Amino acid sequence: MNRDSISSDFLEALTKVSRRVRTAFNQQVTAHGLTYPRARTLFRLTKKPNMTQTELACELELEQATLVRLLDRMEENGLIERRPDLRDRRAKLVGLTAHGEEQAAFVRSIADRIRSEIFDGVDVAELQQAIGVLERINANLVALEDVNVPA
Repeated sequence: MNRDSISSDFLEALTKVSRRVRTAFNQQVTAHGLTYPRARTLFRLTKKPNMTQTELACELELEQATLVRLLDRMEENGLIERRPDLRDRRAKLVGLTAHGEEQAAFVRSIADRIRSEIFDGVDVAELQQAIGVLERINANLVALEDVNVPA
């Protein structure tokens, strides 16, 4: 096989795996009454609490309007609270409530279990090598974006 064929197969496999990981996670969280976007938001707010709505939109790769609707529903369900940002009166900080923390811990347990199952039988050295390959590809993509951005 030549390099083009192998790189094409790699990208196809990467896309397929990415989709399956998301599907597996989505099936697990929806089985417990959460939606995928809510679970991702809980997960992200656990890792980085008190983000502004703009920061959270960037982290989740969501349009601002989409995020606002999502946060409205999460606030109604007692998962998050929005507070004014003392550094910027126009901005709102998003934080988890006690109920949100409980739900986030539950989402974390689902993610941990799925991750354990996904990587069963995969050697740590193989994972480290795969991470290196993906980081190199990511760096190439960043360089490609920089070249294609109009000045």
